[in-house]
Amino acid sequence: MNFEIFADSSANLTEKMIEEGNIRVISYVCTCDSQEVICYKNGKPFSQAAKEFYEKMAQGAAVSTSLISQERIEAEFEPVLKEGKDILMVTISSQISGTNHQATLAAEALGKKYPQRRIYIVDSVNSGFGEGLLVMYAANLRNMGEDIDTCRKWLESNRFRLNSYFTVGDLKYLRKGGRISSAAAIAGTILNIKPILKADGNAKISMCGKVRGRKKSVAELADYYKTYAVFPEARTVAISHCGCEDEAQALADMVRAMGAENITIEYFDIVSGAHVGPGSLGIFFIGKDRRGEQAASAEKKMAGKTVNVKG
Repeated sequence: MNFEIFADSSANLTEKMIEEGNIRVISYVCTCDSQEVICYKNGKPFSQAAKEFYEKMAQGAAVSTSLISQERIEAEFEPVLKEGKDILMVTISSQISGTNHQATLAAEALGKKYPQRRIYIVDSVNSGFGEGLLVMYAANLRNMGEDIDTCRKWLESNRFRLNSYFTVGDLKYLRKGGRISSAAAIAGTILNIKPILKADGNAKISMCGKVRGRKKSVAELADYYKTYAVFPEARTVAISHCGCEDEAQALADMVRAMGAENITIEYFDIVSGAHVGPGSLGIFFIGKDRRGEQAASAEKKMAGKTVNVKG
């Protein structure tokens, strides 16, 4: 391999995915009751760390997140460049976090130092497994012998086809994040309203529906899969949860009955989970273009007319 694939830990990759895909993960660092939490640490089981994190959140722990700095990204990149390899990094959506910007700055700085190397930063326009599944598709292409430019082009052409839907267990975390008002959170809690959110066509997280009751919200996630998973690749599904594994298994059973075959279940990545809270449940799969048919058609017409640039 003449290039390495990087991802930030928001990608939610399991230990098996990281090993099989030969992915390099740059971890976020969060705080929980003023204690530093490394969101991904090579060799340490992620599930146990996530389980402890969400249990503390449920008990009222104060948590905070921060982006990955340019300096840390440069420190991870430079040894690879010194080996004479190129770099392809996939990041969390730039509309959610500033990490993509930091990675772009790192690429620009190192590009001056290593002008013979290619350093590509790709915005996943997603988070969690919405980023992680894209990383794995790129890794599979590389393992089949495709070069870095082909992998980058595939990512940029298909990233809006990666569908993400999730629901939450407690509305207070959406209120803290400013996604709903305090009044809406109170009313929703009293009426047992469960919102359904998605990664939208603008690469942001937006509300796309609401139902009454937890069981209905889980079933609603399965219905989104049924409606939008229209490609063969959609048989590969990832499900993440913040401490509600039984419901994650129930959701897996629902979509398996709809044709899903390769299903991964894992705890929500910690940096994303810190914003949605315990009880959150999400599903991720390749499907219809989130921007709508018109935008997808316009992009196809432009295919091959763009110029590859670094960053």
